[in-house]
Amino acid sequence: MISPLFLFVEPLNVMLIEKLALSTVLFTALAIAADPTAIDQRIAATLAAYGAPSVSVAIVENGALAYAKAFGDANLAEHRHADTTTRYAVGSISKQFTVAAILLAQEQGKLSLDDKVGKYLPDLTRANEVTIRQLLSHTSGYEDFAPQDYMIEEWAKPTTPEAIMNQWAKKPLDFDPGTRWQYSNTNYTIAGKILEKATGKDLMSYLQEHIFTPLGMKSASDCDAKSPEDATAYTRFALGPPRPVAREGAGWYFAAGELCMTPSDLAKWDIAFLQKRILSMASYAQFAKEVKLLDGKSTHYALGLSLGEIQGLPTISHGGEVSGFLASNTVFPTKNTAIIVLSNQDGVSMVPTVTREVAAALFSPSNAETTAQDTEVRRILEELAQGKIDRSLFTKNANDYFTAACLKDIETSLAPLGQLKVLTRQSSQLRGGMTHLSYRARFHHDTVALNIYLMPDGKFEQFMVEETF
Repeated sequence: MISPLFLFVEPLNVMLIEKLALSTVLFTALAIAADPTAIDQRIAATLAAYGAPSVSVAIVENGALAYAKAFGDANLAEHRHADTTTRYAVGSISKQFTVAAILLAQEQGKLSLDDKVGKYLPDLTRANEVTIRQLLSHTSGYEDFAPQDYMIEEWAKPTTPEAIMNQWAKKPLDFDPGTRWQYSNTNYTIAGKILEKATGKDLMSYLQEHIFTPLGMKSASDCDAKSPEDATAYTRFALGPPRPVAREGAGWYFAAGELCMTPSDLAKWDIAFLQKRILSMASYAQFAKEVKLLDGKSTHYALGLSLGEIQGLPTISHGGEVSGFLASNTVFPTKNTAIIVLSNQDGVSMVPTVTREVAAALFSPSNAETTAQDTEVRRILEELAQGKIDRSLFTKNANDYFTAACLKDIETSLAPLGQLKVLTRQSSQLRGGMTHLSYRARFHHDTVALNIYLMPDGKFEQFMVEETF
C-alpha cells in the first residue's frame, strides 16, 4: 500500500468554488499572487471531476509559502470541511525524512551510507553485502512487504518493525544487491531500525528534534497520534462513491510511511530543501543524486526521491499512498518552486492530475486562464467523438486529413470513453509559423492526447487525437 507516485476547465459558478474552497489562503508578493483564482478553478474542477472528498494544496515560490488552500470535506458524514489546518497521511513521502535523518547521523559520524546492513542487523539475509545506500535507493533486493494498493486484513493488526524484518528481510533476496531497482518498503523498515541503533534514539524523536521542531512543522508526527481534526480516510471501488476505510494498525509503516501533517508544514520542509538548510551541502548532494545500478543503468531514483520532469522542467518528487490517503510532493529546483497535493481518498488518480494542473498554471502563464481557444478545442473534440466536424474551422490540409475513414475511427475510439471530464493544456509554443498546442483530454474512462497546430488566422492546420500513457 505504501506506494511511490509520480487546462481547460468547464466554467465553474462562484457557489461551487465557495463550497469546495473552505480554507485560509496565504499569499506573498510572488507570481502566483497575481491570479490565484485560475489555480482555484483548476483544483476545484479536478476535484469535482474525480469526486474525491477533499484535496489540500500548498505551493512554494522563491523560498516562501505562496499558496495554501483546501477544497472539499475532511469528513463527509459530519460535513466537516477541510481547511489548511487539516492533517493528512503523506505515506511514502515519509521516506525522504528517514533519509534526512540518516544523512544527519552520517554527518554526526554515527553511521555511513556505505555501511553494510550486517553491522547493525547481522541476522538479515545477505546483510554483509547490502549497504544502507542500497536500502534507501531500492536497489537492495529485499522483498516489499506492502505492495498491495488496498487494505488487507493483516494490516489491521498492530505489528513491529522487528516482526516485519523477521518475515520479509530473512527471505532470499529478489535479486543481487545493486543489480536491479525494485520499490520496497522493507528497505525503509530496515533503514529506520539502523538509524535507531546507530543514534540510540527512536526515529520519531530524532525527527522531531532535528527536523520538525527546527523548521516549525508543528503538525508533523506519527499518524498513530491521531486528532479528531484529521482528515478521515476513504477508498473507492471502480467508479463508485467514496467509502470510509480502516487505517493500518500501529507499527506497519514506521520509517516507510508513518507521517501525518498539513501541506503547509510539508512546504516548510521543501523550503529548507531548496535553501539547503538542516543538512550540509554534501548531504544534499547525495540526497538528490541518482543511484545507478552496478552496470551503469539509470534508476531515476536518488535517496527516497524520484527524479523526473513536468512541463519540461526537472523535478525531485515522491508520492505517497496509505489506506484512504494519496499524496504528492514535487520540487522544481530550477524554478525554486514546490507543489504539495494531499487527499483523503485512495483508488483514484486525482493527486497527480492536480499537480499537473497547478504546474501548468505556474509555468505556462499563457495557460493560466481558460480561453476562447480552449473552449473551441473542447467543442471540436466533443463533436469528433460524435463523428461530426465543422470544416470551416480547418485549413485545406487538415480537411484533407479528416477523411471519412479518419472520422469514423476517431468516433469509434472516443465514443466508448464516455463524457469528457477535464481538458488540460500542456504546452503552447511557436513552430513553423504556427502555434503548437498540446492537450491531455480526460474522459470518464480514459485519457487521450491532442496534438494541434493553429494558424495565425485562427484556423486549425492539425488536430490529431493520440493515445497517451
